[in-house]
Amino acid sequence: MSKKVIVLLAEGFEEVEAITPVDYLRRAGIDVTTAAIGIKNGENTVKSARGIPVIADAAFSSLMEGGKAGEWDGVVVPGGLPGSDNLAASADVGAFLVEMAGAGKLVSAICAAPARVLCPLGLLKGKNFTCYPGEEEKVLAFGSSSPGAAWREDRVVIDGNLITSRSAGSAGEFACAIISYLLGKEEGEKIAQKVLLNLKNEV
Repeated sequence: MSKKVIVLLAEGFEEVEAITPVDYLRRAGIDVTTAAIGIKNGENTVKSARGIPVIADAAFSSLMEGGKAGEWDGVVVPGGLPGSDNLAASADVGAFLVEMAGAGKLVSAICAAPARVLCPLGLLKGKNFTCYPGEEEKVLAFGSSSPGAAWREDRVVIDGNLITSRSAGSAGEFACAIISYLLGKEEGEKIAQKVLLNLKNEV
């Protein structure tokens, strides 16, 4: 049975940080579903940070009707503004991410999302993480919700079932780290070779 991953898309998401994982994970045979946040069922077009309309596979609300964390092996939280803030503003998204983390499922976030989405939920508590430069200051500001969170300068940081990354420029490495976590290091390296990605971090 193939692994199942959900990618959360809210208006203002960073294009490269969302589409690169979708592309690479599907190349690896992972079942990826893109979910539109904050829209009505049947209206699945989400506008990116640079105004590119992307048609999601389904509305997040409709996917949640049939179950939550139990259906997914992992979740990808793209960055971008105001995308990250729109995700953080959704109580349903927050509840889903907390449930995923609590169930030991993979939670992965990139750019502004670790600081703006995961941190207020307490999901960086005691974790090593990275994010877009300067966003780590928000984690310090939310210190009471994520005590013990430790920022790292690496392009990709893996700590247990949490994978974080820095920006659009590290999206390929981020995607390969997710593949390696779910399918094994060889599969992550295989995709990196296919797309001619020079991995700077071990995955």
